Amino acid sequence: MISAGEGLMRVNPWLVVVFVAAIAGGVFSSFSTYDFVAHLDRQVHGIHCSFLPGIEQTDASGATGCHVTLMSPYSSVLRTSIWGGIPVSLPGMSVFAFLAFAALFLGLRRRDRDVTAAWFLVAATTLPVLTSIGMGYLALVTLGAACKMCIGIYAASGVALVGALGFVYSARRSDSEARDEQDAEGVAHASTAALGIAFAIGVAFVVAPVAAYAATAPDFDHYVGACGELTKLEVADGVLIPLGPQSGGTEVLEVLDPLCSACRGFERRFEAADFAPQVSRKALLFPLDDECNWMIGDAIHPGACAVSEAILCADDRAEEVLHWAFEEQDAIRTAAENDPEAAGRMATDRFPFIADCIGTPQVRARLNLALRFAVDNQMPIITPQVYVGGTRLCDEDTDLGMDYALARLLSRTGGGAPRVQTVEADDLVAREVERERAPRPSIRRAPAAAAATTETPGAEVSAQEDIGEDPAPSAAEETDEAAEGVEGPTAVEAPSEPVEEGGDAPAAEEPPPAAPPPSAVPPAEAAAPTPAATAEEAP
Repeated sequence: MISAGEGLMRVNPWLVVVFVAAIAGGVFSSFSTYDFVAHLDRQVHGIHCSFLPGIEQTDASGATGCHVTLMSPYSSVLRTSIWGGIPVSLPGMSVFAFLAFAALFLGLRRRDRDVTAAWFLVAATTLPVLTSIGMGYLALVTLGAACKMCIGIYAASGVALVGALGFVYSARRSDSEARDEQDAEGVAHASTAALGIAFAIGVAFVVAPVAAYAATAPDFDHYVGACGELTKLEVADGVLIPLGPQSGGTEVLEVLDPLCSACRGFERRFEAADFAPQVSRKALLFPLDDECNWMIGDAIHPGACAVSEAILCADDRAEEVLHWAFEEQDAIRTAAENDPEAAGRMATDRFPFIADCIGTPQVRARLNLALRFAVDNQMPIITPQVYVGGTRLCDEDTDLGMDYALARLLSRTGGGAPRVQTVEADDLVAREVERERAPRPSIRRAPAAAAATTETPGAEVSAQEDIGEDPAPSAAEETDEAAEGVEGPTAVEAPSEPVEEGGDAPAAEEPPPAAPPPSAVPPAEAAAPTPAATAEEAP
């Protein structure tokens, strides 16, 4: 009788390869599943993105390929039924656990000559390889992201298959030698019943944890629809940008900044989801750039105002310009940081037909009307924001929970949801043009104790740029996400971008009325800056 120690010493080396690869794949899958589950509390968490998970620090920047793939719609299934869905790494972890069990069982039972069992092991290791090929294609081609954790899983799957094929070769060779030598012990092969039992065990390895996860997943239904709604549904004609086919379904309004990576990630997630036939999408431009947005103290996305003007100038090709801005936003922002005019030049170089429109008072007036719509509805200074039938999608539901929350909002609103109504824009645009031409008082954000002090004419404004007739009190900070999918202001690659760390984003505020024309004000008075405005002072 062979002892356990002797059995281990005589284990087929190919089974050792399968066992080690399965353990490695299980480790990568476990960390990936852990990262996914951690986000079920709707808070910010770092993500493991390393070939040595658990040793290097987690990534909290939202800029890695691991974050892109985790937040993508391909990271889980049953997303409309369960918040976030069931992560695909969970059954992957179970499959690797079964492979480790099978390799250990065959090794300890000394099934070195069992060709039938060896082919069963090949079939079992083929499953994660085929899955890895499909997921790798989606990550590298569709998402354009390289996830180290995913690559670790792909590599472990391939090594396990190589080990299983090596075991088949070894078993067939041992079987042939045994037959030639007429081995007294004979050559035992797994029966059909034994293979059926092995298959059932493999299914149980996968089904049990998946069923347990589905049964214990948190229910966030009470959050859906509890984050606000639009109160004023009239907007000037030509301000909203149609996105995709206008099917006449429930209206979805996306408040976005064309240079916001979180907005880009949300747009990609939404386009990959299967909601297009049910919705009619429109975009409201809300650039986080103090060049045109009076609610921003310092530009978060330099050049966003110029790009927003380019989108409005494009008319029927506005969506094309928006997608160009999403793809080139890193280059645009970098160029605009060094040269304020760079964003406009890049847009006109790519789309020459907008050259006579961008920067004109008319298009600036249209953009200003978009900002005033945000003020009228007291929108927070944050991007992206999503309104489904007038009801706001919670920021935490714009990444992993998007499908779950959208499905419920659409089922509640149906075809009778309120829609934003457009009104004649000529008079409104003309009024905004007149405001644009009015003198621009210098507005400075000052402490309450110093609010009554007055700068000397021509003094430099230190706290806020000269913003014309549109001063506003809100400063902003942003937590940007990389690609594509994270996800509420609490996500690492935030699908929305909080503008004030440690608190709720301030609401958009109406600017005070424009200053009178120069002819009505003596030169000394016209040059004097206006004291700092507060939220209460805004009309």
